[in-house]
Amino acid sequence: MTGLLRDAWERFLLYFPLVSMGLLALGTYWLVRSTPPANGPVVQRAMTHEPDYVMHAFSVKTFDAAGRLKTEVVGGSARHYPDTKRLEIDNIRVRGFDELGRTTTATAEHGLTNEDATEVQLLGKAVVVREAMTGTDGKVVPRMEFRAEFLHAFMNTERVQTHKPVEIVRGKDRFTADRMQFDNVEQVMQLSGRVRGTFTPVQN
Repeated sequence: MTGLLRDAWERFLLYFPLVSMGLLALGTYWLVRSTPPANGPVVQRAMTHEPDYVMHAFSVKTFDAAGRLKTEVVGGSARHYPDTKRLEIDNIRVRGFDELGRTTTATAEHGLTNEDATEVQLLGKAVVVREAMTGTDGKVVPRMEFRAEFLHAFMNTERVQTHKPVEIVRGKDRFTADRMQFDNVEQVMQLSGRVRGTFTPVQN
């Protein structure tokens, strides 16, 4: 009996390292399968429509590559939303300058701009004014003023449009319409809906 126990014990000692290595390998395999990879996809927090910063009584200026003032935005207060990358502004005032230094101004009770203020949506008593200028042909282009409850101004391309009733004053002439699209570069205005106009005779 003692001999059998000795043989069993010797066999156990002989195969114990092999069994231990097998169990260790199985344990390592399970651990690797159970542990998420370090460089796996990171679950990002969903972006909500909440402001990431707020400004009060502020002024923001942008400049072109030559260092010339391009736009200036002034407001009573503003909220920046990272999900839309837009700035909501109360009591907005915007000045835009073209390559020749000609000025376009925009004001409203509320405004919505993109990050570089090249696109501005004006809401509530919106007014856009393009000052008088001299065209490439040497002719003076009269001052133009647009008034509506909503105006969408594109400062870079010098376009103004609205789907709301609008009043346009060009020099001494006055127009009203239900909708408008105006391209200052091409000097083209499209009025639709109920359109009315009053023209002042040119004095010789």
